[in-house]
Amino acid sequence: MYADQPPFTVDDGVEVPTPAAGLWTVGAVVLNRRGEAFAQRRAADRLLFPGAWDIVGGHVEDGESLLDALAREVREETGWTLRRVRRHLGTGTWVGDDGLGPRHEADFLVEVDGDLDRPRLEPSEHTACGWFGPDDLHRLKENCPPGQFLVHDLVARVVGGGARRS
Repeated sequence: MYADQPPFTVDDGVEVPTPAAGLWTVGAVVLNRRGEAFAQRRAADRLLFPGAWDIVGGHVEDGESLLDALAREVREETGWTLRRVRRHLGTGTWVGDDGLGPRHEADFLVEVDGDLDRPRLEPSEHTACGWFGPDDLHRLKENCPPGQFLVHDLVARVVGGGARRS
């Protein structure tokens, strides 16, 4: 577990995939009290998906479990603390344009502790952030090639499905 990460809970029935060989990433969909999902804009000079909106997450490090990686990424990218893993939203595979090949990504609906109005973004990685509900989901397609709407589609499934932060 991440060194200063307090224990988090995982709801009964949440499937946590067992990573097979290859590169793995994790993603966290965080909702506010209005049921809007948090996303952050990747810096324009990032190798993968420059200028695109993204959920909180990143690569799983060697020897790290998916959920420990999730907790670490939440802390590193926002300053928030993972409190609860509510649901496994699915596992997919995508290929970046960095030549590293396919990545397997496990995404989760989570709850966090911290000031949701003041995330601590890593300025070298993210330049903006926002909360996205059904009326502004279209913004999550900005700077994405046609048909490459992974973040939009994931968030749309969550905010369109009536999931709320408890």
